Amino acid sequence: MKLIIAVIKPFKLEEVKEGLMEIGVEGMTVTEVKGFGRQKGHTEMYRGSEYTVDFLPKVRLEIVVGDDLADRVAQTVVAKAKTGKIGDGKVFVLPVEQAIRIRTEETGDNAI
Repeated sequence: MKLIIAVIKPFKLEEVKEGLMEIGVEGMTVTEVKGFGRQKGHTEMYRGSEYTVDFLPKVRLEIVVGDDLADRVAQTVVAKAKTGKIGDGKVFVLPVEQAIRIRTEETGDNAI
C-alpha cells in the first residue's frame, strides 16, 4: 500500500477529485492548509499599506491505495492539478505498513 500526499491549488480540487474517481480511487481525505515553497508568498496592498502574504492557501489530499494504483494516482493528480504556473504544488508517495478499517476490523488492502 502507498500513501499519496498532494498539496495543490484549491481551485483544482474538483478536477483532481473527478480524475481520481475515474481511475478507481474510492476515498480521500482533504484538508485546507496554508504554505509556501519556491514562490515564497507575495505582496499585496490593503488600504494603502503594503503587506506580505507568506503563507498561501492550498489543499492537501491524502489518498491510500494499493501498490498497483499508486503511480496512476500520482500521475492523475499531476495531470489534473497542473496549470504550468508557480505554486502548482507537490505530490509525495510514501509506503504504508498497515491499514485497519475500524468498523469491520479488516486489514491491509481490504481496509482501503
